Formats: sequence, structure tokens, C-alpha cells
Amino acid sequence: MTVWAALASPRYLISSWPWRVYAYLLTSVPVGVLSIGVLIGLAGLSALLSPILIGIVMIGAFPLIGVVIGRVERWRAGLMLLDGISSPHANLPAGLSLKARLTFRRREQASMRALGYGFLLGTFVWPLSALFGGLGATILGITLVTPVLAGGGDTVMLGSWDLNSAGEGLLFLIVFGPVFYAVSSYLLGVIAGAEASLAKAMLGPRQEELQRNLAELRRSRLDLVDAFETERVRIERHLHDGVQQRLVGLTMTLGLAELDLPEGEGRRLVVKAHGEAEAALADLRAAVRGIHPRVLVDHGLEAAVREVADRMPLPVTLRLSIPTRLPGPIEAAAYFVVSEALANVAKHAQASTCEVTGWVDRDRLVITVQDDGIGGAQLGAGTGLTGLVTRLDALGGTLDVDSPPGGPTRLRMECPCRLGD
Repeated sequence: MTVWAALASPRYLISSWPWRVYAYLLTSVPVGVLSIGVLIGLAGLSALLSPILIGIVMIGAFPLIGVVIGRVERWRAGLMLLDGISSPHANLPAGLSLKARLTFRRREQASMRALGYGFLLGTFVWPLSALFGGLGATILGITLVTPVLAGGGDTVMLGSWDLNSAGEGLLFLIVFGPVFYAVSSYLLGVIAGAEASLAKAMLGPRQEELQRNLAELRRSRLDLVDAFETERVRIERHLHDGVQQRLVGLTMTLGLAELDLPEGEGRRLVVKAHGEAEAALADLRAAVRGIHPRVLVDHGLEAAVREVADRMPLPVTLRLSIPTRLPGPIEAAAYFVVSEALANVAKHAQASTCEVTGWVDRDRLVITVQDDGIGGAQLGAGTGLTGLVTRLDALGGTLDVDSPPGGPTRLRMECPCRLGD
């Protein structure tokens, strides 16, 4: 919500917005005075030191002053624009030294725009805010204390009115206080809104900066996917080459011990331990297979989905037409969507048949899973599909569920066929 929307609301006068307007206008005064004071002071110091080159260096650092002013003003604009003003600055590349970071910021166009706004704030904006905001606050304050002033024994002169008693002062407050509060609140609201709009126009991101920030966001999301895949491979290798091999060795040792021990309580305990070790080994292999099936890596998405379908307790019809292998993160996301969807069908849908369809449509992978069950499924009801939504979102994909009560349930996944699209 913005101050412009608040001004159009019939509840404006009884909301917090008039006081936010006063706060915005009155805080413009110290910020503007400080901004122009710093700019003039540094400009004079730079001119004084220019013969020894330090002044020239200081002039080159002026955009950094704009960065500070812009940050303060974007924060202060939150009084008038509840969503605030997005930063136009690019994310700093990792590993830069302090000097390199300052140089990066100094060369940005957004820093120069913020410097220009600081000059406008210090020369035109704050005097306007002081004039209207200060005058409005002063008159409103005098109006509120008029009964006290008039009741003190002195005559209070307000325009053509002479107030000689607390009663007359109270009458003046009751008659003119609400009128002045309403008029000043709307007038100052317009002025504050105009100043906030100016700040947003000069301190907010341009179209090319928004596109750059979007590209950076996509890169960071892909970095998260890559980090997840790297960690997944590490865990899988550790479980396969470490824990699994130790369990295999344990089961073999217990098997040999079982053969050598005579009948009795000791042999019974070894047999029981042998069975539990084999069960733990089976659970571990299932967990490793669930983390990232080997068939998915070796033979691709179609083969991995067929393997999941073969384990289902109900008939699953597969219609997959995926001509080429896709990047690993995309195949993994699609596999786990299908796997989770089929698991939900088996557990909750009470379905008799299920169909999985997949194809490529204009460089986007589309997969649907449909069953003839009782319906009523929805995203967010469990953690499985919710996690997959987050994973697909990082790849630029979407996941939708259409499941009216009584069925059928249809889950549809779309994802780019290339990373970074």
C-alpha cells in the first residue's frame, strides 16, 4: 500500500497515515540538511586539496556518498510506500577486496542517481518539507493547546479571534481543530506522496537493473541446485562406499560366527543380530536408491519412471516421449515428482488405475500424473510435494494439482529443458 491509496480511503484520517506523513516530512529536514552539508563540505575540502591530488581522489569518491544517501532514503520511504523501494544496486561478486567493492559501487549508475537525489534533497526537498510540515505541525500544536493558553489569563489572538478564557479556547479547538486536521492531513499527504514518488523514481531500479537482478537470482538458484547435487553425490558415495561396505562386512562376520557356534543362547543371539544387520543393509540400500536411483543416472528418466511404475500395487500406464537426455537436476526433479505422486496415489487415492504422461513442448518438459481416485489432494497438505515445488521453482519450473472431491486427480509439472532458461 502507498500513501496515494491511503488518501483515497475513507479511513485515511483515522488511520496512522497522517502521522506517517508528518514523520516523513519532518525527518526530511535533518536528512536533507546533513546531506547538503556533507556534499558542500567535501566539495570544498576536495577543492582545497586538489593541488596535492587527494582532492581529485575525493571527488571521484562522491558517488559513494550517494550510496549512503540512497540507502537511508530507501529506508525512510517505507513510511510512505509500505513495500519500500527495491535496491537498484547489483550484488557484489564474491571474493572482492574492500577497494574493489568500493570501486564497483562507485561506477554504478545507481550511485550517481542517488548522488543527484541527495543534491535535490539538500537544496529543494527539505526546505519544502520544513515549510509545509513545520507550519502544519506548529499550527496543529497551537490549536491543541489553545484552551491551556487562553485559560492562563492572557489573551490569545488567532487571526481575527481574541480568546480570553479556557472555554473560548476549547470552543475554538472543537470548531476549528478537526477542520484544520483534515485539510492539513490531505494537503501534506499529497506533498509527502510527491516526495516519495520522486525518491522512488530516482532511487529505484531501472528496467535493465531489474533484468540484471532477475538474472542474478536465477544464477543463485542454480548455484543452490548445483550445491544440492554436489552434497547429494557426496552423501551417496559415503553411504555406498563407507557405511554399506561396513554393514556387508558385519553380515558376513555374523554369518561365519553363526556357522561356528553350537546350538544355544549365544548362537540364537548371533542369528538374530545377523538378521537385523541384513535388514539394516536392505534399508540402507533402499535409502541410497531413494536419494538418487542408479538407473536414473545410467539410463535416464524414462527407465527410472518405468522402474517406479513396476513397483506400484496398481496398474500404471506410461506414455513417455522424451527424445533426449536432459540435464541431471531436471531429470532428478522430474523423477522425484513422479515418484512422490505415485506414492501418494498408492497411499491415499484409493485409485484402480493411474497414467503417467510426459513430453517436451517448446523446450519445456511436461509431465502429468492422473488417477481415478477419490480426489481432494492439494499442495501444502504434506511435506513431499511442497519440497518438490521449491525444487522446481529453483529450476524455473511449476507444479500444479487439480483434484476436485470425488476425483480424478491430475498433477502437472512443467520445467525448462535447459538450466538457466
